[in-house]
Amino acid sequence: EVQLVESGGGLVRPGGSLRLSCVASGFASNNYVIGWFRQAPAKEREAVSCISSTDDHRYYSDFAKGRFSISDDNGKKTVYLQMNTLEPEDTAVYSCGAVIGTTSCNMALYYGMKYWGKGTLVSVSS
Repeated sequence: EVQLVESGGGLVRPGGSLRLSCVASGFASNNYVIGWFRQAPAKEREAVSCISSTDDHRYYSDFAKGRFSISDDNGKKTVYLQMNTLEPEDTAVYSCGAVIGTTSCNMALYYGMKYWGKGTLVSVSS
């Protein structure tokens, strides 16, 4: 059974930083993509960033470019999202999603993630 477990959320002041982790397990394939998504209250879920297991494909949404950085743990199926210069508008539940068997973030973002974690809450407030 594929499982995704997020951690690292919390309360941070504007301008602060957080690093989120997503640990994936339950599959043997070395070809996969893991993406970060967020959903703020009363808003639809939106993609934040995505990385392929081969690390040759990364995606960032416009609001994440320059502030957020996605990385993985060299094939250990753990993906990190470093978030800097956080703003109150970044407050949301951040979840990771995965597709197994592809290394294309474009494909995964277009057709949708198959597996999801439960999410971790990020609150940015003074």
